[in-house]
Amino acid sequence: MVTSGGSVAAVDLGATSGRVVVGHVDADGVRMEQVARFPNGPVTRTEGGRDTLHWDVEELERQVLDGLRGAFGGHPGLASIGIDSWAVDYGLLRDGRLLGPPVHYRDDRHERGVGIVHARIGAAELYARNGLQHLPFNTLFQLAADPARGRADRALLVADLFGSRLTGVEAAERTNASTTGLLHATTRDWDPTLLAAASLPSGFLAPLRDPGDRLGPLLPSVAAAVGTGTGRHAAHVTLVGSHDTASAVVAVPATDDDVAYISSGTWSLVGVELDAPVLTEAARAANCTNEGGVDGRVRFLKNVSGLWLLSESVRTWERDGSTTDLEALLAAAAAVATQVPVFDPADASFTPPGDMPARIAAWCAEHGLPAPVGRAEVVRSILESLAAAYADTLRTISAVTGKDVRQVHVVGGGSQNRLLCQLTADRTGLPVLAGPVEATALGNVLVQARAVGLAGLGGASLEALRAVVARTVEPVRYSPRPGHPAHRPTTRQRTSA
Repeated sequence: MVTSGGSVAAVDLGATSGRVVVGHVDADGVRMEQVARFPNGPVTRTEGGRDTLHWDVEELERQVLDGLRGAFGGHPGLASIGIDSWAVDYGLLRDGRLLGPPVHYRDDRHERGVGIVHARIGAAELYARNGLQHLPFNTLFQLAADPARGRADRALLVADLFGSRLTGVEAAERTNASTTGLLHATTRDWDPTLLAAASLPSGFLAPLRDPGDRLGPLLPSVAAAVGTGTGRHAAHVTLVGSHDTASAVVAVPATDDDVAYISSGTWSLVGVELDAPVLTEAARAANCTNEGGVDGRVRFLKNVSGLWLLSESVRTWERDGSTTDLEALLAAAAAVATQVPVFDPADASFTPPGDMPARIAAWCAEHGLPAPVGRAEVVRSILESLAAAYADTLRTISAVTGKDVRQVHVVGGGSQNRLLCQLTADRTGLPVLAGPVEATALGNVLVQARAVGLAGLGGASLEALRAVVARTVEPVRYSPRPGHPAHRPTTRQRTSA
């Protein structure tokens, strides 16, 4: 077991971009070195007379291998590779071969799967078994609606699919498996009743494995492609919290228990960490989810729409070939002095790609509100609406769990959005600590470092890993502005406040 400092590679695949990062871990903390970054997004294919959104996994694999080649070229002694990705989407395989590119969760094909599943198992029993927030693109519903599943003998979630392509080993990492709707919330095993609800045979899903497990060495062809050794000297893949939010939560630099987190990116995942799932009717009615975390923790949270709304708006404005200065736009949004509408970012109309400013205007018209006028007002409306959704979600989670939240940690790309962080503090009435930005890659690196024993982390607790983050990163603090009109306390009133 290695006990000195060393380096590992994190492959972090997000819904809008991917990256390969080398993490250098020693007694002083973690230093991150990005060696590759590449775009990711839906591609459209016409199938059966309809356009379907897919992921281009072949291009992603090319980019990942290029990134790993750069990582090994600069750091030949990398101790491990870890892979994380977004949740719910999967590839269908037969005899180890991918049948086609995975369908994107924003494609509306999945919606008919809800009716198929609910005809076989009621919503209350479904929640009692899997503990998941109802989202029409949960893997359970996707598979129930997938016409190609009958030709497949295996489904692998995206991170597991890439792990298989690198090592030849098919496995289902448990944190990502917990997002599928097919894992029992209490036993944390595949649930035969849920498999039957989607008409899936036994063995269709890969054997479950945990973060920290060694998946396997790189295939000789992969090792040659990335420029590293084979046989006894082959690099290997270590399973991490392969749901990107599971890795991000590892990197929340909190040493106290009275905190909530917002993993802010394309989506915003707003929640708290618990030791056991909450499967009450109140939790189901609030549409909260129980997802698996590293070391058997439970990420009790809600998925709230995120900066997807802003990025899609920018894409709409740039379709004429112009460019947008996002920093200037955010500064203009911060300077907006008039009231802007607060809309529901979870409305289904905002899920598909498209013209978000027009959809926001349509939502406002439907609900009797004046639409925002001008780009700065649209941006301010988006950020106010997200902050309001965060505050409402934290109030709900506090009520359902009884957890008294006194501080909010924002990690991920959204932690760089100063206006969003300040509005979140204002609307929750709680201090917001923003950072680290690359929380997912950092959590990925730390779970690997513990697994291979770098810097004395072998066997370290989750709290000890977070202490490393706290030594490495100094979050930016945002305090609620006194008397701010948006301020509404999030948790129950306290006489000590």
